[in-house]
Amino acid sequence: MHPLLKYGVPLAGGVAAAGGALSQGEDPGSAVLAGLAGGVGAAGGLLAARKFAGKYAPDIRKAVEDTALSTAERLEEVKAGLPASREKGIRANVLGKAVDLASSVTAPSERSLGRGVAAGVVPGSVALAGLGGVAAGAVPGYLGVPGFQQGVVDPESYGSSNSPGARYKAPTMQYV
Repeated sequence: MHPLLKYGVPLAGGVAAAGGALSQGEDPGSAVLAGLAGGVGAAGGLLAARKFAGKYAPDIRKAVEDTALSTAERLEEVKAGLPASREKGIRANVLGKAVDLASSVTAPSERSLGRGVAAGVVPGSVALAGLGGVAAGAVPGYLGVPGFQQGVVDPESYGSSNSPGARYKAPTMQYV
């Protein structure tokens, strides 16, 4: 595997997972854990995509070829079912071009199948692993570890703009 993919995709996945966690209002510690887990998830997604594509490539190729052939045969039947007065019309021309197109479909190579599988597997694994990182960050947050807590403002504390103490303060020497 190319080093740029080998290291770049997990790095990008980790940054995306951390950024997603921060954009949802998570604390910094949970965002870091989401980024780390997202990077590991991206690396695992790349490996899984390579395995899936190698294992299922012959089956996918056969399915694509069979579908293309059956589509071409069905279009031929529809074209043959047109009335004689319509054999030279627009529908017949379009059906003829569709038959040619369906019969010329070639199955994708194993490499392109791997890329297609990776396009679906890698983002899913990043999202799932990032979510696990955020969930793991809840434990230190519950225990009170600094960096894993939200900056919570108590609206009932004295001096808050929502409390009676803030609205009805006693005058100080500065204002007397």
